Amino acid sequence: MWKSLAIAAALAVYTQAHGDDAHEQEPLTGPLLWYNTLPGDGGTQADSVFSGISTFGRITYHPCLASDHVKYDIAFIGAPFDTGTSYRPGARFGPSGIRQGSRRLNLYGGYNVPLASNPFNGWAKLIDCGDIPVTSYDNAWALHQIEEGHNSILMRDPATDGKEPGISKQGKTLPRVITLGGDHTITLPLLRSMNRAYGPITVIHFDSHLDTWRPKVFGGAPSHQASINHGTYFYHASQEGLLRNDTNIHAGIRTTLSGLSDYENDGYCGFEIVEAREIDTIGTEGIIKRIHERVGHDNPVYLSIDIDTLDPAFAPATGTPETGGWSTRELRTIIRGLKGIKLVAADLVEVAPAYDTNAELTTMAAADALYEVMSLMALAGPLSKAKEEVEGAQEEV
Repeated sequence: MWKSLAIAAALAVYTQAHGDDAHEQEPLTGPLLWYNTLPGDGGTQADSVFSGISTFGRITYHPCLASDHVKYDIAFIGAPFDTGTSYRPGARFGPSGIRQGSRRLNLYGGYNVPLASNPFNGWAKLIDCGDIPVTSYDNAWALHQIEEGHNSILMRDPATDGKEPGISKQGKTLPRVITLGGDHTITLPLLRSMNRAYGPITVIHFDSHLDTWRPKVFGGAPSHQASINHGTYFYHASQEGLLRNDTNIHAGIRTTLSGLSDYENDGYCGFEIVEAREIDTIGTEGIIKRIHERVGHDNPVYLSIDIDTLDPAFAPATGTPETGGWSTRELRTIIRGLKGIKLVAADLVEVAPAYDTNAELTTMAAADALYEVMSLMALAGPLSKAKEEVEGAQEEV
C-alpha cells in the first residue's frame, strides 16, 4: 500500500512540473520498440508476423456479411465446407490454414518482383471479410449459404470507380472476390453467384482431376444432393448454363479415368485439357500459350485453383492427392503468365491442413499462389469500362 502511495505522489509531482507537455512528447523509437516506418518504397513496418490475429496477408479484417459500410476492391472470403469430398475430409479448415500460411506475404512490403507490382501498396483496397457461415449438416443449405454470401460481397460498389460503368451484365463496376475453400464443391455456388453478375463465364481450372464427371459415374447419384460433389460440380455448372462454352480450360490434369468417355463428356461440358505431363514437352511457356489461346482476352474469366494441382511433395495436405504434379515454382510461373487475361474472381480449394507437415508446406503454397493471383488483379486495375477505354486508346496510338 505504502509503495502505491509513493508512486502516486511521484506522478503528481511530475504532472505539476510538466503540465500538458507530457502529452506532446514524440514517441520513442529504438531496437526494442515498434518502428513507424522502415526505409524503402512502401515505408512498410516489418513487425512480428507470428503474432496477432491471422487475416490473409495480414490485411484489414471487416465482417462484410454483417456490415456493408466498408468498401473494397479485392475481398477475401472463406467458405469452410468439406462435406462434398470423396476421400479425405478436412478442407473446412482450409480458410484458416491458408490465412496462417499467408502471414509472411507482406513482411518486407509485399512487392512482387517478377510482376513488378505490389498488391498491398497500390490503388486497390484489400480486405479480409472473414468466413461465410456454412452449416455442416445440410449440403443443399450450405451451398445456398455460400452462393448468397459470395453474391452479397460481389455485388457491392467497389472503393475505386464504384460509380463508373463496368463490364458486369448490369453495366456496373464490381469488386473482385477471392474465395478460400473448402472442398471443390463450393465452386458450383460460386459460379451461380458469378452468373448473376456476369452471365455465363469463362473458367480456367487448375486441378489434377477433371471434376466434370457425370453423377452416375462419380458417386452413383443415390439422390440429387449426393450427385453434387467435388467431382461433379462442373457437370452441373455446364447443365445450368453457367459456363461460357468453348472457352474453358483445365490445366494440370493427371487423374485416372473410368474410361475415355470421361474425356468426351468433359468436351461436352466445354473444356479443353492440358495434362500435367505436357510440362515436360512444351514447358511452362507452352502451357501459358495454350491457356491464352483458349480463353482469350475479352471475356470475364473465373480462376479456380485446386491445391492438388501441385505434386504431394509440395502440397500433401489435400483431399485427393495425385503424384506426378507440378512444383510450386512451376504453378506460380504459370499463374503469373495469365497476365492480360481478364480475371474477375478466383477461388483456391481443397487445402486440408490436418494432413500438412509441421512446416506448413501446403498452406504456404496455397497462400503464395493466391499472392500471384491478387498481384495480377491489382496490376490489371479496376473492372470499369473507363479503364478499358483508356487501354483501347493507348493500343490504337
